[in-house]
Amino acid sequence: MSERSIATWLGEHADVDCCDIVTTGRNTGNPHEIEIWFGVDGGTMYLISGNGVGADWYQNLLFNREVVVKLAGSTHLGHARVVVEPDERRRVGDLMGDKYVWGGDPSIGLTYDAWCYDVPAVAIEFG
Repeated sequence: MSERSIATWLGEHADVDCCDIVTTGRNTGNPHEIEIWFGVDGGTMYLISGNGVGADWYQNLLFNREVVVKLAGSTHLGHARVVVEPDERRRVGDLMGDKYVWGGDPSIGLTYDAWCYDVPAVAIEFG
């Protein structure tokens, strides 16, 4: 699918609550599928690891950057990268904070602000 088509597909479904991602298990090599919140900016999908760097899906993406994204009946192969550039990380926090308003997760000590701006974020690019 072309970059423009990916951006159109993502844009048409940017308001959907969740997508599924399938990573490859870093220890087993088996598929590992989860449902997760996401944000969209152009042809890039963003994910936030509220459970921090220890989340299985996040660790799996560090080991193997290929990820399958399932959204609105379509499946696409993407390539993940950790968001490290401060301005991009701020934009991801703003994007996710605008889409999802919630009270944080006191059971793991996660505030809403920390979720938006401090925990790891991942960009998934397609093509």
